[in-house]
Amino acid sequence: MSRPPTFTPPPCARARVLATERGDFAVLDAVPRTPERATALLLPGYTGSKEDFIALLEPLCAAGYRVVAVDGRGQYESKGTGRQESYAQAELARDVLAQAAALGGGDGRLHLLGHSLGGQIARAAVLLDATPFRSLTLMSSGPAEVVAAQRDKVRMLSDALSVLSMDEVWEAMRALDPPQDADTGDGADMRHRWLAHHPAQLIATGAQLAAEPDRVDELAAVGLPVHVLSGERDDVWPVELFDSMARRLGARRTTIAGAEHSPNTARPSETAKALAAFWDGLPAV
Repeated sequence: MSRPPTFTPPPCARARVLATERGDFAVLDAVPRTPERATALLLPGYTGSKEDFIALLEPLCAAGYRVVAVDGRGQYESKGTGRQESYAQAELARDVLAQAAALGGGDGRLHLLGHSLGGQIARAAVLLDATPFRSLTLMSSGPAEVVAAQRDKVRMLSDALSVLSMDEVWEAMRALDPPQDADTGDGADMRHRWLAHHPAQLIATGAQLAAEPDRVDELAAVGLPVHVLSGERDDVWPVELFDSMARRLGARRTTIAGAEHSPNTARPSETAKALAAFWDGLPAV
């Protein structure tokens, strides 16, 4: 579970609702003071939210990019339903295309980034329709299903969510936290976010993480510029899988030193610099 350094947006950003043809989505919309070079749409991972990108907003705005971080359907402040079918990957991918359209992505200038689960949803959106996007960044998001230990964790969480309340599951998870995570100062915000997630969303997307097929060759055939970015260690997918995926895609590859599964929260300055360098280096459309 990503731990953002704060849940308070920086001065360059405001929390608002993004209205789309597929419903409303809660976003953090960060706009640079100078004319924007392009817009980046950021999708969070499993159990995460738009706040996981808070520390990237100011440095990316300073680099000239408008950044829109979104809560997906059923995540934190975006409404969801109690039907797991609503969170099928194809449905979530269509949500992303609707968000892109609402941001004026029809000109092909929109950079798409997905963290972990968000990367696999972003990939699915590109495979449905790549035309709104200038590039795709897969941040700590592997080519197929998560490792066996993570599949076991997802299965245990889904089983618990089927019989317990979100509050009961939260208390059970906190009891398993290592001592160093017990007093991080963000407990109330993290708990509030967790309780706002829709359990059906977590169950459905957890099943996706445990069974995602390898679609790297399909993505390579699209021809969209891709950036594979990760920390130097990762317990969800082996880093070696990120390396091989980047080679298969002919993608730019960035490894953030000192970071693990969430370089966006662990090393935001270095991560933002790598993202801006990738976007800056693409030919103008």
